[in-house]
Amino acid sequence: MTLYTCECGNTRDIAIATIVYRDGKWVTKQAECECGLYMDSEPTEGIPTLQRTEPSLTKNRDKLWAGAKEKLVGERGINESFD
Repeated sequence: MTLYTCECGNTRDIAIATIVYRDGKWVTKQAECECGLYMDSEPTEGIPTLQRTEPSLTKNRDKLWAGAKEKLVGERGINESFD
């Protein structure tokens, strides 16, 4: 969780942050204070973990590549001789 603080003194812990472009700057959507301003956070150590969930990133792509390679090259490998 990241601690967000506002100029008016309010604080809030936010676990999931959505970054949006508002009023000419990038802010965290969930960090809007009661006073109308957006809260700011201090950078923490480390790199955040991003989890991509697109269906195209599944392990099934390895099977697709193996099938395509066999169709293009044949049963013989690329570096094997024509014996």
